[in-house]
Amino acid sequence: MGLLQDLDIVKGNDTLAGNIFEKLFPSFMDVTYLQPSEYILKYWNAYLQIRDVELENDQQKRGVNGKIFEYIIATLLIREKIYPIYLNAKVAFVPNINYDLLFYTTDRGPICLSAKTSFRERYKQADLEAIAMKYVHRRSQCFLITLSDDDAKMVNEKQKVGDVIGLDSAVCATSEYFNRLILDLKKYNLVESPEIKVIETNQVVTKDKIKLVFPNL
Repeated sequence: MGLLQDLDIVKGNDTLAGNIFEKLFPSFMDVTYLQPSEYILKYWNAYLQIRDVELENDQQKRGVNGKIFEYIIATLLIREKIYPIYLNAKVAFVPNINYDLLFYTTDRGPICLSAKTSFRERYKQADLEAIAMKYVHRRSQCFLITLSDDDAKMVNEKQKVGDVIGLDSAVCATSEYFNRLILDLKKYNLVESPEIKVIETNQVVTKDKIKLVFPNL
């Protein structure tokens, strides 16, 4: 699988989305960009150019779209030196939920990024997951990341009137708001999950793993 497997972003030897991601650029570390949103857009457009060739039907596309989006965000976070990153992770005392991307901070506890390329009613699931997180970890933060500016605005309007109560905000990954979110994440003291196992997953992108793959970083 290459870099994604070495970094524990992808588990297993043969995943469709992982193989497609590896075809987009020789290495995500070599992709040039000025702002995080530019990195997202560059990768997503590269994926769209080969999607119809690589995937056979709309159902397959829907499944792969989400995974590619997660991989793009995860690799961007590595580029921005925001880690450890916990992927597809459970949180202690928050049952039956796997969070897309998580960090653990000494400042606020868990911070969650829920990645969805677009959504109709699916934002409600992300909001419920955020409510469950905050019921246990009161100071935690939960952000819904999307590729649709209209969807992000719709959710944020619902938050203003109290129809969305768990999510801190929805953010379009190709917008200036996303660039600000990345800057905000850099302000936190990110650490590995405590021994109490607040976060549980078998996919952890750590500084040591990144150094093994990129010794000169």
